[in-house]
Amino acid sequence: MNSFNNIDARQNLSALVDFSNAINSSTNLEFTLNNLLLTCFGKLHTTKGFVALVDSENKLNIKLSKGIKQSIIEAFPNVSVDGKKFTQNFYEYLDKYNFPLFRNIVSPQGIIGIIALGEQLSHTEFTNNDREFLRVLVNIASAAIENSTIISKLKTVNRTLDGKVNQMSVLFELSKEFSGALQIKMIGKLLVFSIIGQLLVSKFAVIGKTKGIPDIWENKFDNNALLPFASIEIFDKIETTLNRDEIKNLFPELFSLGVRLILPISLKGKTEGLIFLGERKNKLPFSDSDIEFASSVGGLAAIASENSRLFEETIEKQKLEKEMETARKIQKNLFPKSIPQPNGFEIVAINKSARKVGGDYYDVINLRDDKTLFAIGDVSGKGVQAALLMANLQAFIKTIWKQNLNLDKASNLLNDLVSENTTDGSFITFFWGILSNDSKYLEYTNAGHNPPLLIRNGKITHLKKGGMILGVVPGVSNYSSSKIELFPDDLIVLFTDGITEAMDKNYKEYSDERLEKLAVNNYNKTGQEVLDLILKDVEKHTQGAEQSDDITALIIKVM
Repeated sequence: MNSFNNIDARQNLSALVDFSNAINSSTNLEFTLNNLLLTCFGKLHTTKGFVALVDSENKLNIKLSKGIKQSIIEAFPNVSVDGKKFTQNFYEYLDKYNFPLFRNIVSPQGIIGIIALGEQLSHTEFTNNDREFLRVLVNIASAAIENSTIISKLKTVNRTLDGKVNQMSVLFELSKEFSGALQIKMIGKLLVFSIIGQLLVSKFAVIGKTKGIPDIWENKFDNNALLPFASIEIFDKIETTLNRDEIKNLFPELFSLGVRLILPISLKGKTEGLIFLGERKNKLPFSDSDIEFASSVGGLAAIASENSRLFEETIEKQKLEKEMETARKIQKNLFPKSIPQPNGFEIVAINKSARKVGGDYYDVINLRDDKTLFAIGDVSGKGVQAALLMANLQAFIKTIWKQNLNLDKASNLLNDLVSENTTDGSFITFFWGILSNDSKYLEYTNAGHNPPLLIRNGKITHLKKGGMILGVVPGVSNYSSSKIELFPDDLIVLFTDGITEAMDKNYKEYSDERLEKLAVNNYNKTGQEVLDLILKDVEKHTQGAEQSDDITALIIKVM
């Protein structure tokens, strides 16, 4: 009997030595577990078993099995480590599926797993020698399993780090590419090529903003089905990454299109675009690293898109500034360099533009027969268009007056010429008059302009007679003129609505009443003094507020 025991012991020792040599020759976890099970099968005469290991969440998972139906593996319960043993549902599982022999795999840190074996081929119970053999075998295997697990984790970490380094390198190169991309189409293509190359997707779409409006940059899904999602409302709804389950619940129509991941393109905490990705070619799910990479590329695209917008704005601003500078030069040449001072009259004027180029106009021209023509107008619009219309108006005035027409007929012709040369609803409010220097008469026509004030002995007469504004209806021939005798100390105040409608910081207008009161109270002063008082009072009223319109005034004082 002792002879048989010695033989059996030598065989066990030989098996254990062979097993130790085998598992210590490799750091592959699957190789170690496979040798563990096969050694048990050969020595303990069983045909089924499994090895389960404890994961990072302290849960037990089957890592290798042999001779077990798939349904039994799938029935493995959710088992947790409770101190030095497992939760009760694990032991119930062993009893139910007939795994009579099992052994904890223990390391210095605690339980790292378990091996469970089915019954022997002979249907006899395992002996104490069998149990002792398994104990020693598991003790030998535990160190190898722990080492293999650590090495496997290190390899995973290294692969992750390698992937991160690669992604950082790619992102660095992409940042240089994006920094030079100033066209939206180029930004969209860079974004798409970067993602599909790294994540291996064939169906994708990018919705961004073009001049502030959501627009489909790139798309491999159905365009008509995706179009409703190019909206600010959708941008506002999607602030975080949506996975396939969230897409299925929130946007089933996108899920049916094949969208499996949605990434917001964010800038300063606001969604500026969306990336739609379909299934990966390798059928693997998107990892956290994949999502982080795609989000980083999206961030680069968002910055590039913003830079593109700012670049376009800068170009447009430069064009506008150049246009405004041209218009300023035109306007500067329109105002008289010096104002004629006919005998018996003092004439002063000023123009202060709210912008670089305004739409107000005034002129004073010496005529034959000892007469002086003066005019004031307000051209609708700003910029070059308004400046050119003002230049045309001045040319029309000088051309018409050479024909020696009456003021009313001249106004009819002026309206026709302005009407023929205006577009997009432009028009001019206009007032012009002729001073007879010797006889002290004023003849005028008002074409829809703010009625000038004639102040005599503290009383106001509004100079209204004339007709409609210029440039609205061609062929109008009902302009009329009026002739008024002037007397010493009379004051005539001509102005544009930039004075009476000048607003304070509470949006209260300066008003016609305030202007009239100031003029009446100071009509006996010189023209320059009255003009200075008007400008000072308007400035006082608008203190702290931005000038909203051009300010133009022309003052005539009868001596």
